[in-house]
Amino acid sequence: MRTPTRRTVLGAALAAAGTGLLTACSSGSMKGMDHGSMNHGVTNGPAAPSATPAGYLAPNGPEVAAAEARRNPGPERKVALTATETTLDLGGRTVRSWAYGDRLPGQEVRATLGDTLAVTLANHLPQPTSLHWHGLALRNDMDGVPGLTQADVKPGASFEYRFALAHPGTYWFHPHSGVQQDRGLYAPLIVEDPKEPLAYDKEWVVVLDDWVDGIDGSTPDAVLAELAKGMGGMDHSGGSGHDMSGMPGHDMSGMSGMPGHDMAGAAGTPGAAGPSRMLMGAASPLLGGDAGDVAYPFHLVNGRLATAPETFTAKPGDRIRIRLVNAGGDTAYRVALGGHELTVTHTDGFPVEPATTQALLLGMGERYDVLVTAQDGVFPLTALAEGKNATALAVLRTGGGAAPDAAVRPAELDGRLVTAGQLKAAPGVRLPAKAPDRTVKLELTGGMAKADWAFNGRRYDPAQRHPVAAGERVRLEFRNSTAMWHPVHLHGHSFALPGDGPRKDTAVVLPGQTLAVDFDADNPGLWMVHCHNVYHAETGMMTVLGYRA
Repeated sequence: MRTPTRRTVLGAALAAAGTGLLTACSSGSMKGMDHGSMNHGVTNGPAAPSATPAGYLAPNGPEVAAAEARRNPGPERKVALTATETTLDLGGRTVRSWAYGDRLPGQEVRATLGDTLAVTLANHLPQPTSLHWHGLALRNDMDGVPGLTQADVKPGASFEYRFALAHPGTYWFHPHSGVQQDRGLYAPLIVEDPKEPLAYDKEWVVVLDDWVDGIDGSTPDAVLAELAKGMGGMDHSGGSGHDMSGMPGHDMSGMSGMPGHDMAGAAGTPGAAGPSRMLMGAASPLLGGDAGDVAYPFHLVNGRLATAPETFTAKPGDRIRIRLVNAGGDTAYRVALGGHELTVTHTDGFPVEPATTQALLLGMGERYDVLVTAQDGVFPLTALAEGKNATALAVLRTGGGAAPDAAVRPAELDGRLVTAGQLKAAPGVRLPAKAPDRTVKLELTGGMAKADWAFNGRRYDPAQRHPVAAGERVRLEFRNSTAMWHPVHLHGHSFALPGDGPRKDTAVVLPGQTLAVDFDADNPGLWMVHCHNVYHAETGMMTVLGYRA
């Protein structure tokens, strides 16, 4: 019998809720919660309306439908995805995890600007799940945030995501359900431009990730449970004490070569916890100090360990477009291609004035497109886990020669580095000059000691909305009063960095700094703003922008 899609359920639930939202726990209900079933506060029971502020547009309201119609949806591109428990080969190390099919990353989805993407997600997981289309300006009821824009997709059910593709570029998708993104549930989404202005011979999609699931009994849910206790809840007797493996002088990178099949702590195993993964002492001047919270045993490029890297082949002189995606949970990556310079052409899907660099720094959720002219030989594409003293690796081969060592660190990693704030948007995508009609001030608050990450001192509550109105130029002012850096992501829109800076949807806010970004409120609905450190988000650093009715 055909499983009914969740879209029908969503329509009924949202219609019943009016301008409200689906049932959710209050932000104070995290204590004592079963993190294995966390879903942004959504319970595993049926969705039902609750009392919420009036006067906001509904995610499936007529305004959302009208905005979608203006995108002129074109030919249909059908995709079937199955989220399932599976065995993944990381290259000599086999783990149990959750993924889309049996691939890591999931099978790339490629479509053309103007297409209608029709994706059916079948949930074969033991938990509810969802799909968020990171970076896309799409219709609000397809944004994939349970408890806000849709009902969660229960185990055994399916959901059809259907929306027009309004912008070309490099994007990706992942769940917005608990910490599922830190398993194997992610894949790139490439929206091709039929009028592509760049000329290149080959294209290489490179997805970076930090990996913990299924290693020595660890799961992301157990990591979240440990971090959510804060440092005050740590057991210093040894079992869950400070993990010193990420401190300077303690190199974890050699662990990535350990052979064997690690099935302990397979995904979904009750009680699986593993060793402490709390990271102390990770530091990076580029990130303003503290580099991260989680000591990951492995770092991957396209799902492969540095000891068994993916090899991309080309000819000397080929012009290669490399699309870089940071799909990590808690790690910034500094990326360089040995023996080459990188010409940055895009960030977060939007073109920039070309800029030449030797290295790039990507926070979680960020994407960069670069062009390189391939030299003759064998070259390491190295992703340094910034501040964590470990690297991931892929290989570019255009000729003979030995493959680089797994721990290779090309000199370019310490060379010229371009950051987003140094880039300029290409003239065709710059926001027209305009004073903001509204400023939304979001102070990044909290810390690792109490795991009380939040905006404006208030942990995520889906009933709280920061109001905006259609047609406004909105300024988001992020003031980071924490001791850590945060990659802040806005759903459904792209914003401009100051001074004709690039159009982005994810930007790094360093500790002690304030970043003001502008966007045009041209996509009605309820849209999340959150830190893309998955553990910061799940302990509270999320909020909502709501379009007023």
